[in-house]
Amino acid sequence: MQPDSEKKPRVAGDIFTKCYDFTTAKEVMAAGYYPYFRPISSALGDEVVVHGHNMIMIGSNNYLGLVGDPRVKEAAAKATMRYGSGCTGSRFLNGTLDLHIELEERLARFMKREAALVFSTGFQTNLGAISSLVSKDDIMVIDRSDHASIVDGCRLAYGKLMKYAHNDMEDLERVLNIAVDNGVRGGILIVTDGVFSMEGDIVDLPNLCRIADKFGARIMVDDAHSIGVLGEGGRGTAEHFDLIHRVDITMGTFSKSFASLGGFVAGDAATIHYIKHFARALIFSASIPPAAAAAVLAALDIIETEPERRLHLWKNTRKMHDGLHSLGFNLGTSETPIIPVMIGDDTTCFRFWRELSDDGIFANAIIPPAVAPGMSLIRTSYTATQTDNQLDRVLESFARLGKKHGII
Repeated sequence: MQPDSEKKPRVAGDIFTKCYDFTTAKEVMAAGYYPYFRPISSALGDEVVVHGHNMIMIGSNNYLGLVGDPRVKEAAAKATMRYGSGCTGSRFLNGTLDLHIELEERLARFMKREAALVFSTGFQTNLGAISSLVSKDDIMVIDRSDHASIVDGCRLAYGKLMKYAHNDMEDLERVLNIAVDNGVRGGILIVTDGVFSMEGDIVDLPNLCRIADKFGARIMVDDAHSIGVLGEGGRGTAEHFDLIHRVDITMGTFSKSFASLGGFVAGDAATIHYIKHFARALIFSASIPPAAAAAVLAALDIIETEPERRLHLWKNTRKMHDGLHSLGFNLGTSETPIIPVMIGDDTTCFRFWRELSDDGIFANAIIPPAVAPGMSLIRTSYTATQTDNQLDRVLESFARLGKKHGII
């Protein structure tokens, strides 16, 4: 009999093989067209420094231009001096500061809801909220263009996942009819982006609410790209459509208009209380540092007292929509400061991006699987503090490169 020490291990393959075989990114790097993980060596304002060169930033989500606002930076610095650099624990145990409680109370009042709960990141907010609310007999129905954090939150939940065509309310109703016909033993949660992060369009919330009412479904709206941007007071999609109290849960992030890091959900007190005690992404993650919480509070003060920022954001948005459209670019269905410029195939998209970069324009190349095959695009987004001169330079670069590459 063969000794145990001499038996060959029963290994089907090396789990790291996929890592060694992955060469796509390195091939793009070698060609000089790799558009990701670029190191920025300056503040993330309307202009940034990359490899020693100044660039106009049209690739961030700094919608209200608050990342570099002195009041926001001062608040973050003061909080660090008072509380230290971190909390070294989760909200559930030692990681809750009075600053976090103040922030949740302020957010609830701002959003006109009973309660709010702060998470460490926006991604974790969706993971925690969805997976804690949806049980095995429940059904989650999501837009096919929803953010990856929504998709992953649904993967963590025990319920059945169903998808409907992007912003297509007829298809949503069709999917819900299928769910009912198959016998729904639990409840239904519809989860949608408010503003879709690649397309830049706005969810058809009035019709979504009408259909949800018909089926007794609950609604969760991810307003990561909507808060600070949409609505008379910047409260997002629900305020934009005057449906604040029809949306059951609103999710938001701090990494866009709030110029910080983290996320939150807002809704009725009982639901938020439940999420607080069952969301693993909250219970088992360290809380946001004091500087991040203080920065959000300062940004919230500015959002509430300086509506002119939002007005200027929309002035810049209209300028770029009109300018790019008049040049002949396909902007898809965008209605917001997120303006995708449709390019087509991956190679042309990478080349277009590289030449934009050479022109001193910082934009983002988006290829599958983030978008459908053959629909690669340059994602651009704009801020309240950008000047006409900066935006004119962007339009000039797009005009030249669009003609060069046969896009326009």
